[in-house]
Amino acid sequence: MSDNTTNQGLEGITVAETRISDIDGESGELVIGGYPIEELATNATYEESIFLLLNGRLPTDRELANLRAKLAARREISDEVRAVLRRAAEEEKPAMDALRMGAATATIGTEDGTPQDDAQRVIAAFPTIVAAYWRYRQGKKPVAPREDLGHAANYLYMLSGEEPTDAAIRGLETYLNTVVDHGVNASTFTARVVVSTESDLVSAATAAVGTLKGPLHGGAPGPVLDMFKEVHESGEPEGYVRETLERGERLMGFGHRVYRVRDPRAAVLSTAAERFYEASSNTEFFETVQDLEECAVDILAEHKPDRRLETNVEFYTAALLHGLGIPKDVFTATFGVSRVGGWMAHCLEQLENNRVIRPRAHYVGATGRTWTPVGER
Repeated sequence: MSDNTTNQGLEGITVAETRISDIDGESGELVIGGYPIEELATNATYEESIFLLLNGRLPTDRELANLRAKLAARREISDEVRAVLRRAAEEEKPAMDALRMGAATATIGTEDGTPQDDAQRVIAAFPTIVAAYWRYRQGKKPVAPREDLGHAANYLYMLSGEEPTDAAIRGLETYLNTVVDHGVNASTFTARVVVSTESDLVSAATAAVGTLKGPLHGGAPGPVLDMFKEVHESGEPEGYVRETLERGERLMGFGHRVYRVRDPRAAVLSTAAERFYEASSNTEFFETVQDLEECAVDILAEHKPDRRLETNVEFYTAALLHGLGIPKDVFTATFGVSRVGGWMAHCLEQLENNRVIRPRAHYVGATGRTWTPVGER
């Protein structure tokens, strides 16, 4: 007899053993490669985080320089990929569609390599794909990647054509580290399923992008920014929150499938955003963000006392990325620029002791039917 117990959405089901990240949703803790997210995100470069995920430890100076050089050498995309991105921009396709198209064609013009080579290729190419698409959307030529810039700095440079400030680099670096991995979430699970069939890592990354595109996974920071702007203009955070809830609508940026307390990534990004805005001329906007959070948490506790709806990562993602000058239309794609590192680490981990991922479904359909010819139906 088979067990017909159904766990909708695989809720509570353990599907893998991993050394990459660990989440404690009750206490609000996230550990990446053994390091608390608060420590890793604020100190590491993105390349250091990638090395940690791929190798299980932090790199030496020499190892870090070697990884930086390998990633920098793999940033360029072919004319064929640029043509696809240009067409996507001309047709005003969403950025995540462009990233999916670019990811799927990322190995055009490159030699076949090992899974490790593929992992480095997609990690390196994602920022170039997103930036090239966005430049085309603006009617501008893409900015070629620079090998002398780090991963975060190069992404900002390719988006704007201007060399970024140290404050902007550190702000983006913190963001990329903060969201680089988060357990076996939907897109990461998708990537592991793909490689479990012994498919390639580029296919896994492409499938994961399609999963990340969904608004229930990676698509919320854009609407959060819209909320910020509306509240900043009105100056009425309490009125906005109450009216939203009275309409039965979800308040964006609050609540999480895993966390029962404030998302630890929100704490990291709020500190990073506060530091960045303090050095800018737009402190009033960030004060609106902080006032809205405080107001919303209190009203949500009053409105839904049986649920703990605390601030999630999307809330301060929107604030920080907006401050850094990253366009709202590429917020989710920028999430992908970071999370691809986690995807690739999970894919390589899956291949270490692989077994094809094949869950079962409990059949609840009709039984006992007999065939009826089409003319008698």
